[in-house]
Amino acid sequence: MADLRIFPDPDSLIHAAAGQVAAAAQAAIRAHGRFTIALSGGSTPRPLYELLSGPAFAPRIDWPNVHVFWGDERCVPPDHPDSNYRMAHETLLSRVPLPEAHIHRLRGELDPEQAAAEYDALLREFFAAYGEGAPRFDLLLLGLGDDAHTASLFPGTAALHVTDHWAAANYVEKLGAWRLTLTPPALNAAAEILVLASGASKAGALHAVLNGPADPDRYPAQLLKPERGRLWWLVDRAAARLSGE
Repeated sequence: MADLRIFPDPDSLIHAAAGQVAAAAQAAIRAHGRFTIALSGGSTPRPLYELLSGPAFAPRIDWPNVHVFWGDERCVPPDHPDSNYRMAHETLLSRVPLPEAHIHRLRGELDPEQAAAEYDALLREFFAAYGEGAPRFDLLLLGLGDDAHTASLFPGTAALHVTDHWAAANYVEKLGAWRLTLTPPALNAAAEILVLASGASKAGALHAVLNGPADPDRYPAQLLKPERGRLWWLVDRAAARLSGE
């Protein structure tokens, strides 16, 4: 099931997203004593993380029972300016009482294939301990690129077709770089997926993903079809301007 919510501006979008994260955390901790969330990189989540770590939302989340993962990572050390981990750590993780052992990062400083294999093993061990045969995140945060990529599943790349692993190293020709990413089966095992898209530059990609022909090799975000979960698109008016809403 997918839901599209359109907001007048980026601020209202981010406040709504923070509310959904807090509500999901509360519900998950009530239900099974923990909240597993996979974070996104990129520019859109930064104000979300800052809001979640602030006085309006941080007290609403029982941080000692939160486990943090990532949907993708750049192949750089954790202190590199491009690191998704570094951005999340600076804006959120270092500001809330989250146990260090509950932060499960992708190790972008390693050889890409080794880093992906280690994360795949980490996910399998973590979720198996709770009787899950898939990485069933309570909430998965994602963004949408101008080219319709999500996580680090870029158009025409090999990881789009990986079905036997939960994490993969993905070479992105147009970037001339390796990325680490969760695979389509891992993304679609989540209980709830929240995709954030803001700004006019995302309008074409959003329209293609939601209304265009089914072509996930060209529009990777079309692969988001949670098997036993819910998919939310939270977008602002500028991003939705071509989508007929």
